[in-house]
Amino acid sequence: MGIVATLAGLGAGHLAAALVAPEASPIVAVGSRVVDLTPFAVKEWAIGAFGTNDKAVLIGGVLVLTLALAAGLGLLARRALASGLVAGGVLASVALAAAFVDRGRSLAWPVPALVALAVGALALRALWGRLTAPVDRRSPVGDLTSRRRFVTLAASLGAVGAVGGLLGEWLRRSSVSTPLASGPLATLPPGTATPFPAGLEAQVPGLSPFVTPASTFYRIDTAIVPPTVDAATWTLSIEGLVDRPFTIGWDELLAMDPIERAVTLECVSNDVGGGLIGSARWLGVRTATLLARAGVRAGADMVLSTSRDGFTVGTPLSALLDGRDALVAYGMNRAVLPVEHGYPVRLITPGLYGFVGATKWLVKMELTTFRAAQAYWTKQGWSERGPIKPGSRIEVPRTGARVPAGTSRVGGTAWAHGVGVGGVQVRVDRGPWQDATLGPDAGVQFWRQWLWSWDAAPGDHELQVRVVDAAGAAQDEKVLPPFPDGASGLHTINVSVG
Repeated sequence: MGIVATLAGLGAGHLAAALVAPEASPIVAVGSRVVDLTPFAVKEWAIGAFGTNDKAVLIGGVLVLTLALAAGLGLLARRALASGLVAGGVLASVALAAAFVDRGRSLAWPVPALVALAVGALALRALWGRLTAPVDRRSPVGDLTSRRRFVTLAASLGAVGAVGGLLGEWLRRSSVSTPLASGPLATLPPGTATPFPAGLEAQVPGLSPFVTPASTFYRIDTAIVPPTVDAATWTLSIEGLVDRPFTIGWDELLAMDPIERAVTLECVSNDVGGGLIGSARWLGVRTATLLARAGVRAGADMVLSTSRDGFTVGTPLSALLDGRDALVAYGMNRAVLPVEHGYPVRLITPGLYGFVGATKWLVKMELTTFRAAQAYWTKQGWSERGPIKPGSRIEVPRTGARVPAGTSRVGGTAWAHGVGVGGVQVRVDRGPWQDATLGPDAGVQFWRQWLWSWDAAPGDHELQVRVVDAAGAAQDEKVLPPFPDGASGLHTINVSVG
């Protein structure tokens, strides 16, 4: 009884949220607060264990816990309806409080929790009434008829919850996937990049695409659902230690001279050989141009940028001004930024891990100092600067694979930000390093594919790879975990030949 009533309420609340404030959906709001309160070590474990599925696992966990509490609510209601209604009110108040404390809330944010409470209470009252209705003892089917009516009502309310939840999710996705967000970049200024080289992925099945499609680009952030941002009303404020603070809107940003840059992004949580890395073409405006307009004051050494949902990132000011072409980006791979990747505008800082240089849903940039302010992750002990370490990985074959004896193709990707990839080397069973053939070059901030032809002898073998940058320095072989400034070590796989 309690589970069915709660499901009906949650479905109605999710539908109401889709109409007024998607992030205020009861389960989403509670999940967001769970993320805020979870120790960073647990967050790191979740990212390592579940990767980009961590949010789905969290939502599932919150839902399971909610339904477990709802089952207890139902038991209370069977004994006394008033007790069950009070317990339901407590559950709804948790969702209401979770929505209320969100830093990006609007006046409409309490609505979904109140709708969930009202529908859940009515559903519980109806089920209780059906369950406790007098039974006609004179009829031989009186008990059976009563049970059938209860089951029918429960099924109907469950269906209401399911339909409400599904319709709400469809509306939510439709509301954020606007024609502008999903359309071609023809509506925006043309990119200024030179013709882009073709990758090697068509030649070697299993090799990462040279340009990562937006649909498979990794997503790591603290937002349970992407914030809803309307480009028509979006603004970016630049303030703090500047002479001329200002606010810029969408149309004005698009009217500025655009540049397009090929940049590989990596999450600091990425393990050696991991998948939390991707490469794309980004279109936008030089961050340096915006900062020059504001007039940076002497003494500033950090930009504290803020996302629409209140998340903060601290970026070294030098990385935004040193000519690497950091961007306030609105385009990705010749299309407008997808919602999941920061629509309408995000920060892209080549050569820095995302947690210090890639703010999504960007709304504010405050010039300050590392001494005066700390961003979200640096408060948890992660490094302030976050340069991406040179790295490489083997993608073909996969570890544990069985390959035929004879000539076999080994391939993968490698990166060395700011310097560029000078070479990639592979070794078998800790033998001598052997040079691989490099794929196309799209600049020093973009990864390169590589291939190596291996004369594979029967037996079990260990393969390792390393990148050598354009200055001749080989990547660090010391094994270190991601915390606090990124993982290092050689990607190592084991295969069986025969």
